[in-house]
Amino acid sequence: LASTVRTAQQAGLEVRDVECLREHYALTLRAWLANLEARWEEAVGLVGLARARIWRLYMSGSVVSFETAEIGINQVLAVKVDPSGASGMPLTRRTYL
Repeated sequence: LASTVRTAQQAGLEVRDVECLREHYALTLRAWLANLEARWEEAVGLVGLARARIWRLYMSGSVVSFETAEIGINQVLAVKVDPSGASGMPLTRRTYL
């Protein structure tokens, strides 16, 4: 994360917001996994048993990794500021959520 922010700043961007989405992504993966399980036969029919099992294993492992903070995911919002100093961005996150 620090490297991403530093690189954005070195490129002339102003970092306006950083948000950790780790817990959200764990929930998203749980929903994807539930959908896969609910439509397992259809998934197997579309991609084959081996690939469907790989998806199940990958998503299951990812859920655990996100929930235990072994891996994470962050969203960085950066903007190019014009010469007058204006960014065109709202003053608070609440405005663009």
